[in-house]
Amino acid sequence: MTFKSFFTTIIAAVLAVSVVSAAQAASKKKIDRRVQEALVEFHTLVSGSEGLIKRAKGVLIFPKVTKAGIGIGGEKGDGALLIKGRTVGYYRTISASIGFQLGVQVRRQMIIFLDQDALDAFRNSDNWEVGVDGSVALVTLDAGGRIDTETKGAPVIGFIFGAKGLMYNLTLEGTKVSPIHRK
Repeated sequence: MTFKSFFTTIIAAVLAVSVVSAAQAASKKKIDRRVQEALVEFHTLVSGSEGLIKRAKGVLIFPKVTKAGIGIGGEKGDGALLIKGRTVGYYRTISASIGFQLGVQVRRQMIIFLDQDALDAFRNSDNWEVGVDGSVALVTLDAGGRIDTETKGAPVIGFIFGAKGLMYNLTLEGTKVSPIHRK
């Protein structure tokens, strides 16, 4: 691949995600509605999730994250941080990646803070990055929809669910989360 075609591919991937996500910029009301829908879906998919959410110090939910890529990709989505079931702030997730990936996907992402220090570090950061500012254990579910026991003890755990579309590359590493202001 020449530098020119490589550069063109990067621009195309960034533009694809930007165009899709610009059209999806949501109001507080729309984000709040989507967050509640995502919670309902999460409780349906994950056995014992009610207890997990109740135990959480904070729950960051991105109900609609759009990811697109052809070798180089990007993703973007807006969501909300809930503490004790109430929205305390709105956030944007953005990620870029290089590697084997192909497709477009819309999915839900949830980051659950089970430790107060981890939640405080997140809230005191203007541009929190998964894997740099905080480690997130990506949860896998067993056949019955139960959370693996090793992950349950991590201070911050993440879920990716509700995927629509086809995309190879399932990770939260390198994801940046920043506060946003919504009307």
